[in-house]
Amino acid sequence: MAGAAGGLLAARVSQGGGLGFIAYGYQSLEQLRSEVVTARSLLQTDSKSPLPIGIGYLGWQLERPNAPARQLLSVALDNNVRAIWLSFGAELHSWIKFIREFERAPTAIVVQVNSVQEALVAVNDWKADVIVAQGVEAGGHGSGSAPPLLTLLSEILSVVPKDGPPILGAGGIVNGAQVASLLAAGASGAVLGTRFLLSPESLYSDSQRQALIAAPTGSSVRTMAFDQARNTLGWPKGIDGRGLRNSTVDEYEGGISLEDLRRKYAEGVKTGNTDRIVTWAGASVGLLHKIQPAKEIVEELHRECLTHLQDVVSVLE
Repeated sequence: MAGAAGGLLAARVSQGGGLGFIAYGYQSLEQLRSEVVTARSLLQTDSKSPLPIGIGYLGWQLERPNAPARQLLSVALDNNVRAIWLSFGAELHSWIKFIREFERAPTAIVVQVNSVQEALVAVNDWKADVIVAQGVEAGGHGSGSAPPLLTLLSEILSVVPKDGPPILGAGGIVNGAQVASLLAAGASGAVLGTRFLLSPESLYSDSQRQALIAAPTGSSVRTMAFDQARNTLGWPKGIDGRGLRNSTVDEYEGGISLEDLRRKYAEGVKTGNTDRIVTWAGASVGLLHKIQPAKEIVEELHRECLTHLQDVVSVLE
C-alpha cells in the first residue's frame, strides 16, 4: 500500500488489534522517519521501546543504484518494529541477511510470494518468519500470473511443513467472512489493503475514497498503464498493478503516445482527478460501501470472522 499507508494508519490498525504497516514506496528517507515518529507518538511508546507496527519495503527500490537501502532498513531496525515486509526484489536474500545481522532485538521477516516456487525459496533458503501468499485478486502490485488466492494458499500449504512459518493470505479480502474462509482453509491469518484505503487514516484523498465506494464489482483491472503514466518502471518482470479502470487505462490500451499519457496523468495529479490518477483496488472492491476508522475496521473484521466460524461449527454439529 505504498502511497496509502503511513504512520497514522499503521498505528490505528495496531490499536485495533491487528499489525499495521507503514509502506515505504517512493518517499524520502526523512519522510519515512517522519511516519515512524507519527506512529510512535500515537502509540505512546518512547524511542527505546519496541514499536508495535511493521514497515514494508519494495525490494527493487532498495536495489536501485545509489539507493540508501541500509539507512532505509535501519529506520525499521533502530525503532525495533515488530516486522519488516519484503517483496518484489531480485536481492531479497541480501536484505534478509542484513536484517538478521542487526545487533538489536530480532525483527520478524515477512516475505510476500506469488507462487509455490517463491514460497519454497522463502521458507527453505531464506528461513522467513512469515509468508504472505498474494493471489491475483490483490489490489496494487503483484504477479499478473499468480493463481487465485485460495488456490495459491492451498498449494503452498501442501508443500510447507506443518511446523513451518505462518502462512497469511492476501488478495481480495475485505470482510470477516472472507477472513474466516482463509482460516478454514488453513491460513494463519489474513492481510487486507483495499478495505483500509477507505479509512480516514489512509493517505488517499476523499475523491479516491469516493471512487472506491462507487466502484462496482469488476471495475478493478490489472494493468501497467499507471506505472507507464507515472514512470515507475523498475518492477520485476511479470509484476503489474490492479486498480480502478479509468481514462488512463482506456487510453493506454487504445495506444495513446507515452508523452500524451504522462502529460494527462500529470494534469490529473494537479487536480486530483480520479478519472486520471491511480486508485489501487482489489477484486472485491464492489463489496465496499462506507468510510470507517481503521481501528473500527479491525474490530469489525474480528467480530464478523468469529460469527462466521461459529456458524460453520453449528452447521457441522
